[in-house]
Amino acid sequence: ANIVLADEINRAPAKPQSAMLEAMQENRVTVLGNTYTLQPPFFVLATQNPIEQEGTYPLPEAQLDRFMFLIEVGYPSAAEEKEIARATTGTARQVLSHLLDGEKVIAFQQLVRRVPVPEHLYDYAVRIVRKTRPGEPESPQWVKDTVGWGAGPRAVQYLILGAKSRAALRGSYMASLEDLEAIAPSVLAHRVITNFSAESQGMTSKKIVERLIKEMRED
Repeated sequence: ANIVLADEINRAPAKPQSAMLEAMQENRVTVLGNTYTLQPPFFVLATQNPIEQEGTYPLPEAQLDRFMFLIEVGYPSAAEEKEIARATTGTARQVLSHLLDGEKVIAFQQLVRRVPVPEHLYDYAVRIVRKTRPGEPESPQWVKDTVGWGAGPRAVQYLILGAKSRAALRGSYMASLEDLEAIAPSVLAHRVITNFSAESQGMTSKKIVERLIKEMRED
């Protein structure tokens, strides 16, 4: 498969999660001692239940780090719920249209990589990621008090690629600070692991990232 949808990924125990990590990290799978290479394009979409629910397993940091974005999806609007009910409780069958093939997806990926990025955006991406790490001298004291583990180097890569992607979707010829700030919470929130002090204050990873963005605007 080129696109894998893993539903309720944090209900899977360690062994299936390990297999998924191999696919995401090495672009290959191993079955009964035989290794098979996954053909590009390959990427994973996954859903997860709130960690507070019974029967869920926390995802390893190494696996979380392989996901470019964490997107929070709330309940649909009243109009959307009505449309869901209308579309799924009748006799009509949904017909899917073929829009893209693998070659076109790869071409779009290459197009995104060609979007120019100003030097100051690379500096910004490095600075905000390093500020999430409590052991770094440039991280604020409140981060040292509330964060157990910060984002790694892959976060810098995904901030830049995310900003490039957003710029391309907007039809812009160059990535901007607005693009980077817009995608930063989705790139960083699942990579910032809070400690007990943060939890006792109601300080979530997303709030920490949003506060860092605000403080960097004021610098």
